[in-house]
Amino acid sequence: MSNAYSEYILTLSCPDQRGIVHAVSGLLADNHCNILDSAQYGDLNDEGATGLFFMRVHFLDEGPESDLAMLKQKFAVVGERFGMNWFIHDAAVKPRVLILVSKIGHCLNDLLYRCRSGVLPIEIPAIVSNHEEFRSLAESQGITFCHLPIENGNKAAQEAAILEMINSLKIDLVVLARYMQILSPQFCLALRGRMINIHHSFLPSFKGARPYFQAHERGVKLIGATAHFVTGDLDEGPIIEQDVERVDHAMSAQQLTAIGRDVENVVLARAVTWFVQHRILLNGHKTVVFR
Repeated sequence: MSNAYSEYILTLSCPDQRGIVHAVSGLLADNHCNILDSAQYGDLNDEGATGLFFMRVHFLDEGPESDLAMLKQKFAVVGERFGMNWFIHDAAVKPRVLILVSKIGHCLNDLLYRCRSGVLPIEIPAIVSNHEEFRSLAESQGITFCHLPIENGNKAAQEAAILEMINSLKIDLVVLARYMQILSPQFCLALRGRMINIHHSFLPSFKGARPYFQAHERGVKLIGATAHFVTGDLDEGPIIEQDVERVDHAMSAQQLTAIGRDVENVVLARAVTWFVQHRILLNGHKTVVFR
């Protein structure tokens, strides 16, 4: 395999019908592309199924001259034929991620470490917070820290400033790393499918504040965390990843919190990784995740 070859990732969704895989693989083969791995799913059989077909193809352009623009132009014909919502991503490009955080920093620290160590292939041009706690942490790693407090009814202006940053910095993904603010429906809509939140409980149980204390009061035996896309409905967005950890009656609420934060780190990191690897496709109120 030559290092000169370009790697791309195709993602698509469309109404399920015969011939989709044949058309996609045939077009790639006719244009000197070699499929490295492929995954597909048809949401057809269950009650409430959307009838959509989803596909992710990781391929290598082995042509004498790699031309992404030309490949997209040719694929547009196939896309129109099947009514596809499709994208071709350059696998060599690291997505740009904006992190929003408040006063709790374990998820922020974990993401920064994974980025710095090369485990998570992203660029973090800036961190935004409504508090000053993590300015020194951000600046010690050469990341711009932007303090945008929420006070005196300025929430709309604060969100507008964040959106302006997202546009100017060409941000691909916004991560709410324990950003403890309720976002406006307009802000959520502007970032539909591009903003991931980590919720410190196993949704849909124990919503709202102090979920670990709620769980402790109910004597739960499992605690967990949920990463989901953000929508205007609080904690109701399409779920991307969840995990749990076993606990018992002898543990305090503080111990549950410590265990839960470890789970949050792992769940959020998985969700961000799958997003930047273009493995997540929206399916109505749900997601398809090609792991």
